[in-house]
Amino acid sequence: MAQLLLSLSILVILHEFGHYITAKWFKCRVEKFYLFFDPWFSIVKKKVGETVYGIGWLPLGGYVKIAGMVDESMDKEQLKQPPQPWEFRSKPAWQRLIIMLGGVTVNVILAFIIYAGILMVWGEDKMPNQSVKNGVWVTDSLMYDIGLRDGDKIVAVNNDTIHYFEDIPKKILFSGGGKINIVRNAKDTTIEIPRSLIGQLVEKKKSKGRLFYPRIPAIMGDFSADDTSYAKKAGLQYWDKIVKVDSTDINYLDEAAAYFGTKKGQKVILTVDRKGSRVTLPVQLDEDGKMNPTILSNGQFDSLGVIKIEHTDYGFFAAFPAGFNLAVTSLKDYIDQFKLILSPSTGAYKAVGGFKAMGSVFSGNEWDWRHFWNITAFFSIILAFMNLLPIPALDGGHVMFTLGEMITGRKPSEKFLEYAQIVGFVILIALMLYANGNDWFGWGRGK
Repeated sequence: MAQLLLSLSILVILHEFGHYITAKWFKCRVEKFYLFFDPWFSIVKKKVGETVYGIGWLPLGGYVKIAGMVDESMDKEQLKQPPQPWEFRSKPAWQRLIIMLGGVTVNVILAFIIYAGILMVWGEDKMPNQSVKNGVWVTDSLMYDIGLRDGDKIVAVNNDTIHYFEDIPKKILFSGGGKINIVRNAKDTTIEIPRSLIGQLVEKKKSKGRLFYPRIPAIMGDFSADDTSYAKKAGLQYWDKIVKVDSTDINYLDEAAAYFGTKKGQKVILTVDRKGSRVTLPVQLDEDGKMNPTILSNGQFDSLGVIKIEHTDYGFFAAFPAGFNLAVTSLKDYIDQFKLILSPSTGAYKAVGGFKAMGSVFSGNEWDWRHFWNITAFFSIILAFMNLLPIPALDGGHVMFTLGEMITGRKPSEKFLEYAQIVGFVILIALMLYANGNDWFGWGRGK
């Protein structure tokens, strides 16, 4: 939860700064700048010049209060007074439009700067799909139910060739139904994707569930000093390769996992290859049929020739266009997912989530900075897109009314804007209740 709070705080402050700086640019008076909302009281507040800066107690966003604007504050008394030169309502429509787009603009810029920073610091790793020579290990029941099996080589979705293994779940998710093109036992075949499956896949994606992994040998990784797994207790060591469980030969990790699933809570006898010698070890499995081993990393499997990892380093000048491309791709992916949610036949609306779902995408108790910044960049894209929706009370609603004014030459009355703001708040509260209710109670899933 701390990671989610930090991420949202960064995004909200910079989003509101976009409104703040453009309002100041056009000489509007900014009366308040708040992280989180402050009904009744503030945690911290301090007035500097004409602006009160503060932190509210209700962590549902933030706001800047610009004089003469119909916004979250619903300050009707101020609007009863004659317009003043420093007020938002006194500015020409094009200036008000830029102020309204300031927050969204900052979020988009922030996303590509974060992506560029990630590429500069960590580079980029991709797994060419052709390098996954042994096919996939199907770890998700949904994929198994539609007919995908361990060892299948996924080559395309709807005849669109897959270049990188990481792109396969996205291709399936956005397929709109259709088919998965696979090679099974050296023969080309297809698997149909039911359109109703898409909603379930969105739910799986939200909960960080993996659909499949590359099929890999069962080779042990380096156990940590505080590892308390059954695998370490049994005496398994770094680079041990499981070749047999009881009397069953094992070539891949998924075969061992499948056998363990039939022996839940029991002991099995492992035969491992340890530096060319065969060693047998009794291992106790837990109630789920697992011994929770540490497995070699993708980089180590790359060195063994099992898979291939393409690593790209980015210098300062190369990182920014690459970061921009990542931001554009993230926006496109989110728009495609949003379309799925709006299509009832996909059932994707059932997976809409709130703060619980948002918090679940971080790395639990582990603080992984690369993952944190990736998620923050994506949230920044989402915040920009959602704020542009033409809903009153959002930036997109204000933009819609301002564009209408610029086209027709007629400015909406302040009373109309007040009512529109109220309607917008009702819509947003309803959406928030649905999303968070779906998180905790599964409303959209009929639970």
